[in-house]
Amino acid sequence: MLLESRRLRLRRLTVDDVAHLVELDGDPAVMRYLTNGRPTPVEVVRDEQLPALLRQYDRHPGLGRWAALDRETGDFLGWFALRPPADGDGTQAELGYRLRRSAWGRGLATEGSVALIRYAFTVIRLRRVWAETMAVNLASRRVMEKAGLRYVRTFHLTFDDPIPGTEHGEVEYELCRAD
Repeated sequence: MLLESRRLRLRRLTVDDVAHLVELDGDPAVMRYLTNGRPTPVEVVRDEQLPALLRQYDRHPGLGRWAALDRETGDFLGWFALRPPADGDGTQAELGYRLRRSAWGRGLATEGSVALIRYAFTVIRLRRVWAETMAVNLASRRVMEKAGLRYVRTFHLTFDDPIPGTEHGEVEYELCRAD
């Protein structure tokens, strides 16, 4: 178990989580701002994504993606992440989260994010936690703000197959330990 909050338990992902991850990524509403609702094929989750995530635990101690479980029932609700940046800077990580639709609107994304940010600053002593989303993803932006992250910038990326809303750009939020 990585950590617990009032209603959540975060633990490492395991190979037994394939079905949970496929179900999560199979919900068009969950994937709306990621793939325009297209599901992630089971083969991709099982053979590519999950093995890469499991390897990350050893390569970047304290960072990674964790299964989010309902503390009372043990049900899989989604995941939270502290992803290391591609440049290998060990002083910061990207906050991420993806929850089942049944967990939306209950404050769980904020609760898990706050717990993970606290862990990032007090246990692994990161200098900075940041997060990104599409500018039009207002629900995710609210979570970032409620978790204490502050708006940094709007930027535009080029995609081969852009989804609706891409024209408004991506936004970055951050919180520094010094803050």
